[in-house]
Amino acid sequence: MKKTYKITAPEGLHARPAALLVTAVTPFECDVQLTYKEKSVNLKSIMGVMAQGVAPGSIVEISADGPDAEKLFQTVTELIISKGIGEEY
Repeated sequence: MKKTYKITAPEGLHARPAALLVTAVTPFECDVQLTYKEKSVNLKSIMGVMAQGVAPGSIVEISADGPDAEKLFQTVTELIISKGIGEEY
């Protein structure tokens, strides 16, 4: 399962929004990846997410594989929109 998001936060995916995302997805069983500029990292890794250097206006893809992937995407989408990190693309 995959979804694409546009990052609209003026600071991009730096420490605070990255930490919010990592914290939100960590309890889920499924494997979850963040892909940016054809490079994928584990979305449960704060260092991996920050190393991507996602800038404002960037398009990222989040993919999840596992029994609770649908619930994970509900959580991620709500978080991204409610915290002003981005929007569905």
